[in-house]
Amino acid sequence: MKIVTFEANGQTRWGAVRGEAVVDLNLARAMYLASHGKEAKYLAADVLDFVRQGEEAWDAAEETLEFFGGRVVDGISFPLNAAKLLAPLSNPSKIIGIGLNYGEHRSEQNIVADANLYPILFPKFPSAIIGPGDAITWEQTLTQQVDYEAELGVVIGKRARRVAVNDALDYVFGYCNLNDISARDLQYDEKGKKQYTRGKSLDTFCPMGPYIVSKDEIDDPQKLHVQCWVNGETRQDSNTDHMINSVAQLIAFIAQGITLMPGDVIATGTPSGVGHYRQPPIYLKPGDVVEMEVEGLGRLSNPIH
Repeated sequence: MKIVTFEANGQTRWGAVRGEAVVDLNLARAMYLASHGKEAKYLAADVLDFVRQGEEAWDAAEETLEFFGGRVVDGISFPLNAAKLLAPLSNPSKIIGIGLNYGEHRSEQNIVADANLYPILFPKFPSAIIGPGDAITWEQTLTQQVDYEAELGVVIGKRARRVAVNDALDYVFGYCNLNDISARDLQYDEKGKKQYTRGKSLDTFCPMGPYIVSKDEIDDPQKLHVQCWVNGETRQDSNTDHMINSVAQLIAFIAQGITLMPGDVIATGTPSGVGHYRQPPIYLKPGDVVEMEVEGLGRLSNPIH
């Protein structure tokens, strides 16, 4: 299932992509129930509410989509090209970023790759979230070293606290593209001190989308091609099997002492090829278009303004 938030007919809705249509799951559910002689009810207030409701809501959505098929029904489903896809999830309780989780990314910084190192965690504020096609912007007086980082985003599906690695993927709802946009001159100040949170949480610095793909459609999160392009030029080209700590290991590590809640997002780290460590460095600038794609999760494109 591909879960989306979208705009159609002047309204913000949530639902699922089915074939070449996007279905408003609230209206579709009400239609399904009415057709079976039951009281028409909406499914959930938004995507976060849907994720929090768990398996019962999931089963209802599956039942509704099977009934609905790929039809386009006026006011309930829309051709994809007639809807504007937004960030699929705009209000998670937290986004947890992972630093230096690819050996190749460590190597391009001349950091010795050590598979035994604990994951590096940092917060990325939900206020930074934008959707596909939305512009990445910043004040030139604040930063002039803005960089891209293509990452696999993991959306948690149920409360996770002190979970075992072998059980960790059971707590996943799905996966999405996440671009961990970073202001390098804020992340590392002139004295070499690290300010990860500020450098990575400016407004518009967390593009996500175009949808969340449910975990049942991803056979193995550690075998996904990861790519990033700037103005059509390939900048990053790797695979999630190069992660030092796997998705399951990250969830188990975080949940040792930080409770993960439904809808929380983990940005699992980026491979090599970021602009900051190129020779010479290449930063994003107004007029650029940055695109990224994790295999099976669609393509996320954002202009720089």
